[in-house]
Amino acid sequence: MASLVLKDVTYRFENGVEIPRHISFDVTEKTFLVLVGPSGCGKSTTLRLVSGLAEPAEGEIFIAEKKVNNLPPKEREVAMVFQNYALYPHMTVFENVAFGLKLKKTPKNEIETKVKKTAEFLGLSNLLQRKPKALSGGERQRVALGRALVREPKVLLLDEPLSNLDAALRQRVRQELLGLKKELNAATVYVTHDQTEAMSLGDKIGIMKSGELLQTGTPEKIYNAPVNLFVAQFFGHPGMNALASMGISDGSLNFQGWSLPLPRSFLDKAGQSVRPTLGFRPEKGRFSSPSAIQALKLPVKFLARENLGHVFFYYLQTPDGQKLSVRAAGKIEPPSEALYLDPADLYFFDSETGKRI
Repeated sequence: MASLVLKDVTYRFENGVEIPRHISFDVTEKTFLVLVGPSGCGKSTTLRLVSGLAEPAEGEIFIAEKKVNNLPPKEREVAMVFQNYALYPHMTVFENVAFGLKLKKTPKNEIETKVKKTAEFLGLSNLLQRKPKALSGGERQRVALGRALVREPKVLLLDEPLSNLDAALRQRVRQELLGLKKELNAATVYVTHDQTEAMSLGDKIGIMKSGELLQTGTPEKIYNAPVNLFVAQFFGHPGMNALASMGISDGSLNFQGWSLPLPRSFLDKAGQSVRPTLGFRPEKGRFSSPSAIQALKLPVKFLARENLGHVFFYYLQTPDGQKLSVRAAGKIEPPSEALYLDPADLYFFDSETGKRI
């Protein structure tokens, strides 16, 4: 049963701009929904709407089957962790974690029990008497998380909680969150622009753009079955390669000055668009023709190679100047004239709407 449900929710700014616009999703308890999208797409505003810090112009919000549109934040059983920690510098870790419980006039002995239990859960037991200035960034983030969890909320909202951490610390805290996921009973909505966080933490992922929720699904579904070109290129590192064509004729997908013969079945599929865009993931390109399949030969020019240690990126260019990237596990010497593709790895998108064909 869903602990959080949004039905056709819209937020309207004073200038009339609607972001987010008519979004709907649900999150069950013990589930992480990760919202991903470019800056300004409405991710954080969505959290504010759920928490009660902003009021929707349209739509309904339910928490544990109870409509909460008109309830103030303190009555929604929601806890929120902000990007900047928002800890009180003059308070100890214990006092910061306990603050929300004190506001609710929770008995003192109950506060002490809950804070110590939460501190043990988060590995903060030996830090309870320290103040925030004596903590590392990761420790401060755990204190902010503890302040939210100690209230035992039905809905937990996390607004880019790792963005202020350096790369190594971000990875370590992400691993800690993966361990915490199993213990949380709340429905969790996690906002980030980091695809690695989304893929590793999300049970479901929602991709947003310009206030619209374009697609929700498991990380695997988002990656392997994107609904449009924006999702395909936004999700993945690098994003999906996309080659804009001039159209189809004589059994080939035609580009500016060159063409790519395609199997009949793919031509029929691509033919649903006047000028379809051809897409494929960077890891699907090969520099030699596999013998097991009838591979397509794509003419390319080799531009550069990037060595990241565990993976290599190869940057290529088609005869009409369109740029491509290929990801490979090891260092290879790519030929300068061809890239081979399995037809089964191809995607087609409508050139006007961007929708997947």
